[in-house]
Amino acid sequence: MIDSILCNDVHSRLNPVRVSQVHSPKSTIEVAALIREAASHGRKFSTCGGRHAMGGQQFGEATILLDCSGLKSLGEIDLDRGIVEAGAGLMWPELIRRLHAAQEDHSTVWTIRQKQTGADDLTLGGALASNIHGRGLRMKPFIDDIEAFTLVNAAGEVLRCSRQENGELFRLAIGGYGCFGVITSVALRLTHRIKVERTVEVTTLDRVSTEMDARITGGALYGDFQFAIDECSPDFLHRGVLSTYRPAGENREVEEVRTLGADEWRQLIRLAHTDRTRAFETYAKHYLGTDGSLYWSDTHQLAVYLCDYHQDLDCCLGTATGTEMITELYVPRHFLTDFMKAAAEDLRPRGVPVIYGTIRWTRRDDESFLAWAQEDYACVIFNLHVEHHHREPAIAAFRALIDLALSFGGNYFLTYHRWARRDQVERAYPQFGEFLAAKEHHDPDGRFQSEWWRHYREVFLDVMPERAAAVQEAYRC
Repeated sequence: MIDSILCNDVHSRLNPVRVSQVHSPKSTIEVAALIREAASHGRKFSTCGGRHAMGGQQFGEATILLDCSGLKSLGEIDLDRGIVEAGAGLMWPELIRRLHAAQEDHSTVWTIRQKQTGADDLTLGGALASNIHGRGLRMKPFIDDIEAFTLVNAAGEVLRCSRQENGELFRLAIGGYGCFGVITSVALRLTHRIKVERTVEVTTLDRVSTEMDARITGGALYGDFQFAIDECSPDFLHRGVLSTYRPAGENREVEEVRTLGADEWRQLIRLAHTDRTRAFETYAKHYLGTDGSLYWSDTHQLAVYLCDYHQDLDCCLGTATGTEMITELYVPRHFLTDFMKAAAEDLRPRGVPVIYGTIRWTRRDDESFLAWAQEDYACVIFNLHVEHHHREPAIAAFRALIDLALSFGGNYFLTYHRWARRDQVERAYPQFGEFLAAKEHHDPDGRFQSEWWRHYREVFLDVMPERAAAVQEAYRC
């Protein structure tokens, strides 16, 4: 146990919170005992894993922080069904390694379906709590990869949640940002590990949707489009690198492929802040050089992530303290080109640099309560530079992008910031009030708290009493 510690997210560094204590449980039994003991004294909990989420979901001021990254158990793989029970604190590289090790002598290997891209040290529990997605072209969000999970609720009770058992909690907790309890283990649906061939071309936005549809029809399983980020160039948000991965023949050997190392990523990040056209050209040249290369379907999803890169960057450039903040927006696929053109027009004059951007594809989520993938979407990710002491321009840019996505019948991801206006939240998630009311029902004493939940509860406070009462009545019925 550590007394009183300052916490923050590891990417944007815009969520400093001082918690009262930090506990690092190693088992479900330990989590349940901690919650029961603290509940008897009226204490509140927050829950973290890899600490990457930027919306304040993992910390609450003066709470007891449960750092769940020590929940690393791994059960036996069900080789018939392709399911494994995995501790919620497992991070993707370790999970993949241990799955491989458990099947060392097997000709067919079960492995993960998808993970977040851009960083690897993210926990399985965090992926569940945010209902993440990766670069899968035919995949639904992460809820589709989950068979069941174990949750410790506000009373310290251990519950098994699946589509058949505690189904309401299953739908609420996946994409529920830790509001309903502590996830300690996950029954994860796996897929067979296969070889995939990367196909790369530099193309333009107006061709992307047609080309991607053709590649999906041709068998591509993963892919994305990483677009140009120089607002002074006619290529801005228009020209990009289209990369897809399709199954390759099993007899082909996977050779070592040159990847960008940490020093090269540092140089790319520096260029993204100082010469964005050169940054894109450097990146495109590297990717074109890997066209036709073979990868494994699981490990190709891993990536280099540089922690605290902005500290050195700000020092070298002599700039004000800043970091990047992500927003993820969703639009119906047939509106992608129009959305991106409108986004380029809006972002050009704002003076808020786009440091990185990509487009992915996802299928509709028809299961989770707070579903963001309300239809088959194109997913557009903008990584914008934010000056810490002058955030207003970035906040305005993010809000404008959300308005734009909504105007095309789209949506946005709640994970990355709390800067959306109430009307934007209500348009994107008309069920959000009911979500907060369900939280009140399942956790009436507010045992699980975070800055994210506190913010939205305050924003929706005027409608909470009647909605909470309606939810409680529905549950009684």
